[in-house]
Amino acid sequence: MKREINGLIHVDKPKGLSSRRVVDLVGQALGTRKLGHAGTLDPLATGILVLAAGQATRLIEAIQEQAKSYQARVRLGARSNTDDADGLVEESPIEARDIPTLDAIERQLQSQVGLIQQRPPGFSALRIEGRRAYDLARAGEALELAARPVRVDRIAIVAFDWPWLELEIDCGSGTYIRSIARDLGEALACGGLIQELRRTRIGRFSLENALRLDDLSPSTAKAALRPMLDAVRHWPQRTLTPEDVRAIEQGRPIAAREQDPPGRLALVHPDGELLALAEVDRARNRIQPRRVLRVSAGP
Repeated sequence: MKREINGLIHVDKPKGLSSRRVVDLVGQALGTRKLGHAGTLDPLATGILVLAAGQATRLIEAIQEQAKSYQARVRLGARSNTDDADGLVEESPIEARDIPTLDAIERQLQSQVGLIQQRPPGFSALRIEGRRAYDLARAGEALELAARPVRVDRIAIVAFDWPWLELEIDCGSGTYIRSIARDLGEALACGGLIQELRRTRIGRFSLENALRLDDLSPSTAKAALRPMLDAVRHWPQRTLTPEDVRAIEQGRPIAAREQDPPGRLALVHPDGELLALAEVDRARNRIQPRRVLRVSAGP
């Protein structure tokens, strides 16, 4: 019987490939179809794409919730139906005297830092009545998606040479960098879009040791697999006893310890692998498993 492949791989996605295509290529190298990704990158974008294999696909939400970092090249003085250079671009001619100053750009960018209401791009992977927004947009439907709360932790200007603006951005889950460029351009009355975008980090996953598709092979893909526990390193953890393991594998609660914080908890097998996601119920002084990821082999 073929052994299931469980684990995480973070890839340095090249420009021009969809996230789905990257999943297909890595799945072929690993020899598995049970593979998903956390946090879509548009074909124009490059950088960190975290893939989850086997039981790790059940951890995608935990990966997506982690903070992200980007390097963005914004083109001012232009607009696009996709809010990036892959769409239908229209230039917005502007007189030299009307070119926004660096101070004006900085002020408008800082207004987008913090907990803000952000309108997603019409060409996005969000679902509207069961259909992807980008499918509706490609079919010619006029979309004005409702603004929703997102968190932007930092926007730093790296360089500015009209019409090019280089940014570094740290943000939370669900933030659209294309929307930041679009809203900046509208606030400056000149238009703005993303020309280049590179995701440099998702939580603990960084470019430093990411798998490059140029190096992809069955051996490099398997060597790049990381433990499922890496998906929830930002959660409180508890290493279980063998008796606790048996209870959790059967879906039964175990007693909470004084040092177990209330709320979510990652339960770790004595061998160091992630066993389950759980919740600490202080009112009942117990830990209830919510998602068991592995079961020990029986006799």
